Amino acid sequence: MLQPTRTKFRKAHKGRIHGNASRCNKMNYGSFGLKALQPERVISKQIEAARVALTRHMKRQGRVWTRVFPNIPVSKKPTEVRMGKGKGSPEFWACRVKPGRILFEVDGVSEQIAKEALYKASAKLPIKTKFIRRIS
Repeated sequence: MLQPTRTKFRKAHKGRIHGNASRCNKMNYGSFGLKALQPERVISKQIEAARVALTRHMKRQGRVWTRVFPNIPVSKKPTEVRMGKGKGSPEFWACRVKPGRILFEVDGVSEQIAKEALYKASAKLPIKTKFIRRIS
């Protein structure tokens, strides 16, 4: 699973996801991609599950680029614990995804295979996505 090697702070504020993506909103590497249409936190397990589904369907042909990285620690308090007594310990890592962000890029396979593979990957993510192709 993806997580940063070290961070400046152990715990982070929850924060809100406002506006559209201004970075990572254009295709840079592959010919086909998966674009986010909703704002949401995507956790590292979901990114990994999507990546595995993608590479499995492509039968390890072509190349896959993951354009998101979970760098936000999400803390959680244990079950049946009373209110107060501070913030819970970090449980997992997440990435704040804004609408318009490219999540995955694929190259080296036909459009049909890429479309099916990215559709299977999108089923593992908690957001609505859209298949896009590079215009050249």
